[in-house]
This record gives sequence, structure tokens and C-alpha cells, in this order.
Amino acid sequence: MTSDTSPSLADALAAGTVVLDGGMSNQLESAGHDLSDELWSARLLAERPEAITEAHLAYFRAGASVAITASYQATFEGFGKRGIGRAEAARLLTRSVELARTAARQAADAGVRRPLWVAASVGPYGAMLADGSEYRGRYGLGVAELERFHRPRIETLAAAAPDVLALETVPDTDEAAALLRAVRGLGVPAWLSYTVDGRRTRAGQPLEEAFALAADAEEVIAVGVNCCAPGDVGPAVEIAARVTGKPVVVYPNSGEGWDAGARAWRGGATFGTAQVTAWRAAGARLIGGCCRVGPESIGEITRALDAA
Repeated sequence: MTSDTSPSLADALAAGTVVLDGGMSNQLESAGHDLSDELWSARLLAERPEAITEAHLAYFRAGASVAITASYQATFEGFGKRGIGRAEAARLLTRSVELARTAARQAADAGVRRPLWVAASVGPYGAMLADGSEYRGRYGLGVAELERFHRPRIETLAAAAPDVLALETVPDTDEAAALLRAVRGLGVPAWLSYTVDGRRTRAGQPLEEAFALAADAEEVIAVGVNCCAPGDVGPAVEIAARVTGKPVVVYPNSGEGWDAGARAWRGGATFGTAQVTAWRAAGARLIGGCCRVGPESIGEITRALDAA
């Protein structure tokens, strides 16, 4: 758990490599929780908060030093569709940070002695739509409109005092620009992570252009990719490091593909620890997994990095 004497996450990244957690949803599903509705794991913030704490704790015990909160799909608009008012929605967003902090305390009580950080997840606009559009982007909204959507949630999460804001699974440069505007001046660092297809964002923009948006953003302590195929990570790391000079964050999926219509994963896993040391050599400093990557894999990543 972070304390007054613990380094900031930015300092830790400057000094070496930090391990992220893996997918929240797959860990919850493996514990028997049904995540089939539009709120996905965010529903459990209200109904089963202890399950979220348990999921975070499993990753801390496996070797992760950063927990990403269960707020990816938690928005005022999404909660509103379920009859949850803004005051209660704000309380649930705050709870997402508190649950990760609780898991960090429990991990420390169980003997984990390394610093542990909490990253407040800020998912893309498409996550709220729950129709797979976060993998396409280009929602028909401008930067100003997207900033208006994101700002209240980001301000609420920032007020809960996470160590960092995870601006993640961003499919295009318009949304990235909106998010970067929304975090400006809040006093909380952030990382910016795109979901990509090859050397382009999901919306088709070159990654050089996408990463350049964050190059001069003082709030941004890392840039990179997540929720993508493991094979797309290597080129993205090189581009991100070269364009921004910042530490690179990477947390790909297992390699399986998401079928939005069937709401199911298809294909086989291709993510293994052999790639991890190569990513670090190219500039990755914050490394973990996203969808379908569980505590066992995070433990393997931790051991691979320690051994290299």
C-alpha cells in the first residue's frame, strides 16, 4: 500500500518496471459472478463490493503492484439507465477506489511488503454504450462533447485520491484529446492507453499521431496500449517510447477475440511471458494483462521480469 514514505508511481517507473494486474471481469467471472448486463463489472460496485476487493487482492497476492479499479464501465449515464441517480453514482465511483485501497491494506496485512498503487479506470465512451464501439471509435461526437461526457466522472474519481488515472482502451485520437483536456489541472497523474490494430488506433489513425498528443502533457506519466492482441504490443512500445520519451504501459488481452454480438470470447490464447522481457527492453515499464489474463499469468509475468 502506498504511504507517505512510498515512491510515487512516476518515480517507480523511472527506477524500473512495475507489474499491473490483469482482467477484472475474468477474475469476477471465475468466482461465479454473472457480468452479462450492460454495467458489466460496475454492477458489483453496488451489489457485491466484497467480490471486487477479493479480485484486487488475488492480483496483489499474485505479484501485481497496481490495481485498476472496477470503474471502466461505471458512468453517470450508464448508472442512470438503471435508475441510479447522480449522487449514488458518484458514491459508487468513489467506492471503486476505496475497494482497491482496502485490497491493498489486506495485502499488506497478509505480508506483501512492496508499494501498492491504485489506478482509477476511465473507460472510453463506447464502454458506456456496451455495444463493442470502444473497439471502433468515431462515435459521431466531437472532442468538446466527449470532454463533457468524461469530465464529471474523471473529477469524481480524482477526488477519491487514486494514485493515477488510467485513461484506457481509447480507440481514437478525438477521444484521447478529450480525455487529456479533462484531466488537465486536477493534480492527479494519468496514463493514456490506446486499443490498437497493428500500428494504428482502432479508428485507423497512425500511432505516431496518437501518442504525440500526450508527449507534452505534464499529467501523463506513461503512454501505451491495452485490450489488444499481444502481437500488436511490440511495435506500439517502440513507437510510444520514440514519440513521447515517456515510460510505456502495456497490458494486452490473452489473444482471444471478443465477439460483441455474442458477448463471448473466441479463439485461443497467445499471450505468454516470452514477450514480456522484449517489451521491457523496448521501453515498457508498466506491464500487465487485460481481458482473459488472470492472477496466474500475472504471477508468471512477475517471475519473468524478476528473473531477467
